[in-house]
Amino acid sequence: MKKKKTLFIELKEVFRTLHGPQGCMWDKKQTFSTLIPHFKEEAQELVSAVRGRNNEHIKEELGDVLLHVMAYSQIAEKNGIFDIEDVVAGLIGKLKRRHPHVFGGEKVSSTRQIISNWNKIKKQEKKK
Repeated sequence: MKKKKTLFIELKEVFRTLHGPQGCMWDKKQTFSTLIPHFKEEAQELVSAVRGRNNEHIKEELGDVLLHVMAYSQIAEKNGIFDIEDVVAGLIGKLKRRHPHVFGGEKVSSTRQIISNWNKIKKQEKKK
């Protein structure tokens, strides 16, 4: 059985191959814009799976959404804009900033306070 830590690396390699010289013609032609209708469809399928409480379907649709995150990131990497590592690093930073009650010294006493803090931090980030 493969170690789970290597699966993400393998996924990145699959996308590099799909977009590489011997890759898939369809994948290589895609742009941010051409993927929009496909992403919307996958997001809606995930919503339906969640509403249907079908765990296997949820797992499958999460994979399809991840496919789009990877595809967008690979297109960006090909164009020298950013790569999936930048996406992941940005997400880690955001989660840590927006959870000061977990990753900092802030004390909270309710979920309402957590949501309020999240929104304040998000508003401050948008000003930058």
